[in-house]
Amino acid sequence: MNMKKEKFLISTIILIIGGALTKILGMVIRIVMTRIVGTEGISLYMLIFPTFSLFMTLSQLGFPVAISKLIAEDNHNNKNVVFSVIPFSLIWNIILMILILIIAPTLAFDLLKDPRCYYPILAIALVLPFDSLSSILRGYFFGKQKMFPHVFSNIFEQIIRLILIIILIPKILEKSLVLAVSGLIAVNIVSELSSILILFLFIPKNFRITSEDIKPDVMNVKEVLRIALPTTGGRLVGSIGYFFEPIFLTSAAVLAGISSSNIITQYGIIEGYVMPLLLLPGFFTNAISSALLPVISNAYYNKRIDYVKKKLKQAILFSLLIGLPITIILFIFPEIFLKIIYNTNEGVVYLRLIAPFFLLYYIQAPLSSTLQSINKAKYIMWDNAVSIIIKCLIIFVGSYFMGIYGFLISICVNIIVVTFLHYKHVKKALK
Repeated sequence: MNMKKEKFLISTIILIIGGALTKILGMVIRIVMTRIVGTEGISLYMLIFPTFSLFMTLSQLGFPVAISKLIAEDNHNNKNVVFSVIPFSLIWNIILMILILIIAPTLAFDLLKDPRCYYPILAIALVLPFDSLSSILRGYFFGKQKMFPHVFSNIFEQIIRLILIIILIPKILEKSLVLAVSGLIAVNIVSELSSILILFLFIPKNFRITSEDIKPDVMNVKEVLRIALPTTGGRLVGSIGYFFEPIFLTSAAVLAGISSSNIITQYGIIEGYVMPLLLLPGFFTNAISSALLPVISNAYYNKRIDYVKKKLKQAILFSLLIGLPITIILFIFPEIFLKIIYNTNEGVVYLRLIAPFFLLYYIQAPLSSTLQSINKAKYIMWDNAVSIIIKCLIIFVGSYFMGIYGFLISICVNIIVVTFLHYKHVKKALK
């Protein structure tokens, strides 16, 4: 085995192990959050989480991928790439923070229909610059193919977040549920800062910075943006769709005369309890798909189409072998898992209704990875855009007539549409 292959294999193993540990810690954090703030608190948190997700995507702006790519090419002043992007990132994040301050009242009072969202939304603004800086540093280490700093900082960040939630949130909850939910978001400031400090510890001792390194280079910023903006397009489309979900849901409920507090609670149960359980196999399918990408890229480049098809079929089979048993277990015994993990019986009916559709969701990752490998990544963004438009329409119309069940239908239709479109494009490309 040559050095490049060995380094790639080690990096992949580190990422898979680190990803698994991060996923487990994320699940533990979700369980602890749910048990501390209860159904009402987690419902409020999930109501503003799409806004949080959107602004995190905007905050990072695809910088990690772009920086990683440029540094991996090793034909730039790598230090200057990072130091050129940091000032731009800070200015961009200040603009986003001001934007949040401006739209927070409208978003909370008029769009989400819940005044309690106001302070948690403001808390989002404080997190953004720390998240952006952390992502830039991770991009640097990725480009250097040093995966351990990225993995270790991620795990450390999650542990710090968990400790802060356990210690601080119960005390804040005694004063106010709204402040407690705001605290759940604000703890990310400390956890991201701890991640940044850990990444700095991995900088080599002989690392030297000259005045030339820290002087911002406009050309480097342009080069980063040239790669970053198209890269973040797919994520941004998904985040925008996710952002509008609770807005359309609460608006339709109010128009239909349904209690907004009731629909918010049910939305929180689905997003806070049901979806994390159903998405659990997603880590494994994504890991399989990540391993699939370089293999298919190489085979497709060498016009070995039959081999590409064979590997895709294998990836789909492995994804289903993992997803099918978990889906069946969740379908038959939803009460047990909801009780053990979240200490609740809420969401049993919802879990049973949408679980079968997630069998299609589990094969999306191999199909998506294949589209990336054969240079058809643009279809991923367009497929997601089409499905999100359809989903939002179903949420608004369906929720008006059927309440929360309209939202459940939109989830199932979204899975069917994306999977069908991905399959159609893959099949056409591999003829």
